[in-house]
Amino acid sequence: MNKREFKDNVYTELAKIAKAMANPHRLEIIDLLAQGPFSVEQIANYTGMSIANASQHLQTLKNAKLVKISRDGNFINYSLAGENVFNAWTGLRELGFAYNAQVEKVIRDFRNGQGGGMDAIDTETLAKLLKKDEIVLLDVRPEEEYNRGHIHKAISAPIENLDAYLKKLPKKKMVVAYCRGPFCVYADEAVAFLKNKGYNAKRMDEGYPEWMQKGLPIEVSE
Repeated sequence: MNKREFKDNVYTELAKIAKAMANPHRLEIIDLLAQGPFSVEQIANYTGMSIANASQHLQTLKNAKLVKISRDGNFINYSLAGENVFNAWTGLRELGFAYNAQVEKVIRDFRNGQGGGMDAIDTETLAKLLKKDEIVLLDVRPEEEYNRGHIHKAISAPIENLDAYLKKLPKKKMVVAYCRGPFCVYADEAVAFLKNKGYNAKRMDEGYPEWMQKGLPIEVSE
């Protein structure tokens, strides 16, 4: 193999990874799988795709070695092949924030429309507030995901049941909601709902995977 063949071959193989990720549905799947394993039925439900469509996208990611499968009885679960896959996704996301102003505009327009606004707390600030016990932290993801792992001191309050938790929330403290990541809308819905009820509410600007990625304290309920 000469030098030209070497370069052609290695860049071709790397391009397969980039090509597998170059699809909005597959990026959303990668973002979802950062929470942990899911079945194709769950992935289809959370992403709004048909099971057949979700299966096709998962097969593409699997062929590119970006996801792997495991069996749980009669069920097949999909998960990220490794931490580097999530790191690649967050790197791509940050690239978009840095050089594509439309990304931030879409987020800003959506959050302003929801009534929550762009007032978010970054990970470092949240860690300090938690340490001082100055906030109430709500994990508004489904309870199954909370049980797999959640931010230290977070209370499970799935978005569909949030109304039931209001009596337990002190209005003297700021309430911070978080979910799967910066594009997860559960936290935005929670903030808009809480503000409407008179709470001082904000969302975490990222999510549980980013918190864990930074080595900050977590807990597992399972």
